[in-house]
Amino acid sequence: MTKEEGLYILKKLKEMHPNAKCELDFSSPFELLVAVMLSAQCTDERVNKVTRKLFADYQTPEEFAEMSLDLLKKYIYSCGFFNNKGNNIIEASRMICRDFGGEVPKNMDDLVSLPGVGRKTASVVLSVAYGIPAMPVDTHVFRVSRRLGLSAGDTVDKVEKDLESMFSVEDWYDVHHALIFHGRYICKSRNPMCENCLLRDKCKSKDKR
Repeated sequence: MTKEEGLYILKKLKEMHPNAKCELDFSSPFELLVAVMLSAQCTDERVNKVTRKLFADYQTPEEFAEMSLDLLKKYIYSCGFFNNKGNNIIEASRMICRDFGGEVPKNMDDLVSLPGVGRKTASVVLSVAYGIPAMPVDTHVFRVSRRLGLSAGDTVDKVEKDLESMFSVEDWYDVHHALIFHGRYICKSRNPMCENCLLRDKCKSKDKR
C-alpha cells in the first residue's frame, strides 16, 4: 500500500470518527498509567467507573506506593486480574518514587522497565499524557490495520513498525485513535458493522459482509 492510499484511509476513518480520542479519564500522567494498566482485558467504561472512586481517594505514586494489595483490590476488583494488576500498580508506583523522583518517565526504555508496563501501555502514556509521538497497537489497532491492508504483520511489533512507516509522525496520534474507534464501534471482531463502513471496498477480511 502506498502512503497516499494510507492517507485516504486515514481521511475516511476521521470522517467516521471525528471525535476519536482517549476515552480513559485521568488528570495526570500517573493516573493515565494506572488507568491503562487496569484496562487490560477490560473496557474503558468499566475502568472509568473504577478510577472515579479510586482517584478520588488516591492520586499520586507516593500514595499508591503505600497501599496494601488488599486495599487496592477493593477498588479494582471489577476490572479483573486484580491480584496481578494490583501488584504491578503498587510496585510500579514504588519504582517511580524510588528511581524516577515521583514522576512517570517520558521515554520508552524507562517506562517498560516498570512492572506490568509493555510497549502498548508505554506508548499510550507517551502519546496521550506527554504528546510524544508513539504508535500504541492494541487488539483493535492490530485487527483493523490488517483488515484494511495497512499492515500484513502477524505480530504487534510488525504492525507498529508498518504504521509508523506508513504515516508521518504528525499523524500518529490521529491514526491510533481513529483505528481504535473503528475497531471498537464499527469494525468489531465479531459481527462487524460493514454497512456503516466507508472503507468497505478496502477491507481484506474474509468476514466482510
